[in-house]
Amino acid sequence: MTSQSTNVRCLQVGRLKLEIYLSAQAAGLAAANATAESLRALSHQPNDIGVIFATGVSQLLMLEKLTSQPNMPWDRVVGFHLDEYVALPIDHRASFRSYLRKHLLGRVHLKEFHEINGTAADLDKACRDYSEQLRASDPHICLLGVGENGHLAFNDPGEADFADPKDIKVVQLDAVCREQQLQEGWFSTLDEVPRKALTLTIPTILRVPKLVVSVPGRRKAAIVRQMLEAPVSSSCPATILRNHPDATVYLDTESSSELADW
Repeated sequence: MTSQSTNVRCLQVGRLKLEIYLSAQAAGLAAANATAESLRALSHQPNDIGVIFATGVSQLLMLEKLTSQPNMPWDRVVGFHLDEYVALPIDHRASFRSYLRKHLLGRVHLKEFHEINGTAADLDKACRDYSEQLRASDPHICLLGVGENGHLAFNDPGEADFADPKDIKVVQLDAVCREQQLQEGWFSTLDEVPRKALTLTIPTILRVPKLVVSVPGRRKAAIVRQMLEAPVSSSCPATILRNHPDATVYLDTESSSELADW
């Protein structure tokens, strides 16, 4: 199904909605506006609002716009994040904890924020503790990106399990994922890119009622098409988004460039 207006083109594949904007800035603003609208609506309920935040280049514009929104219930938000490298110092520019301290927590004041501790001495315990925090909060919104290999969080094709019994786990990062981190400028050499990470699993992500997925840039064009056309399987983890009841992907002209015939 497709529809089009002057500034946005809309598609739907399965249950997955897509909005295509002329620029990354416009797509980031649209994702931020949708998130802000949901947060304001959730603020009318008595409980805290659980939100899972993504990191990386794909989220920068969206987070800038989201943290600039007026009249936001940040004091009700209990925050989490999707993943973190194992054994990467928190002061490294690629640390996701460092990223969120700068681009989220340095701009707005949340009620609570729970960090994934990739430098913990006991990673199994870190996973158990984080799982308990997630279950207690029962997040309402998850902000996502999609990797060049189709990963969601760090659930690369070789690690993704649509029936994973764990909420969070240690994974091995594949070659495509590690190369993406290098090309995006987070590391100086491929050898610097960690080989392991902690990630929320696919079922943990899919439990969240609303998914806001920001996927800008030319490097994502091929995987966007595969996400929509490939069979739903862990070979391209992002294909599972087509089964989620409320997931919207925000694209720009570059990331949607292989969808011209849709």
